[in-house]
Amino acid sequence: MIIRALTLAGGVLGAAATSQFPEFSQQYVQRLGGAVDALGEVVADFDRSAQAEGLTREAALAQMTGAPIVERRREDMTRTFDRYDRLAADLAALTESSPYQRALNAFRFTDTELVAATRRAYVPAVPISTEGAVFAGGGFVLGWLAIGALLWLLAMPFRRRRRAAEPAPVAPLGDAVAEARARNGGPRG
Repeated sequence: MIIRALTLAGGVLGAAATSQFPEFSQQYVQRLGGAVDALGEVVADFDRSAQAEGLTREAALAQMTGAPIVERRREDMTRTFDRYDRLAADLAALTESSPYQRALNAFRFTDTELVAATRRAYVPAVPISTEGAVFAGGGFVLGWLAIGALLWLLAMPFRRRRRAAEPAPVAPLGDAVAEARARNGGPRG
């Protein structure tokens, strides 16, 4: 009975946790869009400055040498360009995805700063969408199975081992002879 209660609790916790994914992923995508817009402005501003000097982005970065502050700024801009490209690709993939596809594309939740900011601002709620219900059902099954498997593994050392089936006892020969005589109508003599 305790194992059933614990597996049920695992199922309920799994349902509660996974039912939040559709809304959390939607809020992450919104933050991701804001970050891509902000980084896009920085990238466009740098590219305009480079063009005004008749340079490509790469050529402008290559000229940023000499003083430590300028070299540090070059490194910062290189990281900004890389982050912008990565986040823009993630945004394109996640924007086109349904909540179910976002679960399969969870590897696109790459920006730890955005995930942390989303988590800080996120307030769990009871999902009333179909997606939330499907994720809750899946989470219930996964939680139930996970806790059930864990409890089964923990209980294994304490289970009694079953003995091999013992052969049926053999009746003494005298009893068999008596039974045969009784069937055949008594002793012959």
